[in-house]
Amino acid sequence: MKNKTSFPPQEGELRPSRCPDNSAFKQQKLPAWKPQLTIATVLSSFFLTGAFCLSVGVCLILSTNSVREIQIDYSDKCSDCSKLRENSSNWNKECHCSVNFMLKEDILGDVFMYYGLQNFYQNHRRYVISRSDAQLLGRNVNIQKSYCAPFTTYRNGTPMAPCGAIANSMFNDTIDLFYNLKSSVIQVPLLKTGNSWWTDKNVKFRNPKSYNLSSAFAGTARPPYWQKPVYLLDEEDERNNGYVNDDFIIWMRVSAFATFRNLYRRVSRIRQFADGLPAGNYTFHISYNFPVTKFKGRKYVILSTVVWSGGSNPFLGIAYVVSGTAATLTGFVITAIHLKLRKKKACFQK
Repeated sequence: MKNKTSFPPQEGELRPSRCPDNSAFKQQKLPAWKPQLTIATVLSSFFLTGAFCLSVGVCLILSTNSVREIQIDYSDKCSDCSKLRENSSNWNKECHCSVNFMLKEDILGDVFMYYGLQNFYQNHRRYVISRSDAQLLGRNVNIQKSYCAPFTTYRNGTPMAPCGAIANSMFNDTIDLFYNLKSSVIQVPLLKTGNSWWTDKNVKFRNPKSYNLSSAFAGTARPPYWQKPVYLLDEEDERNNGYVNDDFIIWMRVSAFATFRNLYRRVSRIRQFADGLPAGNYTFHISYNFPVTKFKGRKYVILSTVVWSGGSNPFLGIAYVVSGTAATLTGFVITAIHLKLRKKKACFQK
């Protein structure tokens, strides 16, 4: 090793300077705007913010209150089917039930049908990551290296399609709506496509490339809790089958809360239902497949309209009102403190 020796600068040589260049940027002399916080600017900021948040909050709450919604819990009304589904060995046995209800007033406009679940925790970490995004893109991947375990392959080595706990627990009740008009029963036309996001349908989910879906999924098997393979989710519409099925895509977007709702169908506005759902007696015909008893859950069917601010969720409006109220109260508190201190200053000056 060579010894590195530093020699002091010779006489007449300049010492290297450690000072930054004499530029406006490095000397921090760039022009800048520094607000002068006077009592007038501070109070006006608080009061204007409060007025804005209060006005927006009131508009959102009024808009939410104009949403027409009816929610029906069918967990107990289909008790016989619920008991049948408690035993997992009855997975291949069909069970149907009917739920009657009445609409006292017309529901005008676009009507959306949701299914709701209570006490179903989709936000568990192991559950959230239990999927293979590469498989859902139609790629030929080794799912053994994914996070799908234990729902990856069967004992004989046959891979599951789709794999993972999210797909395996997919909501699979079938719900049909009927309108009881005098002595006739009319089935309400429901749209099962166009309910998912465009990015999900065209970017995040794709079927394997093949001349037909059954050959594309050859060599795979359905998840354990499914009643049919993925390529038979919608036999009537090839564009809504396999991984690009709307019901499947919507279920794969997990919820952050234990109580949630997912879009199931939209009412097709044709014939008697061109303006929405007329008042009268209706019946839900339900094919009961999804068990909820073991985790003490509940199941709902929701019929709802939407407005410019969305569905029936007052949280955002309440949040704006609370924020606006807090800002306004803070402005009054600052005003009171300012007036009190100004009186004391006037007394001292005397």
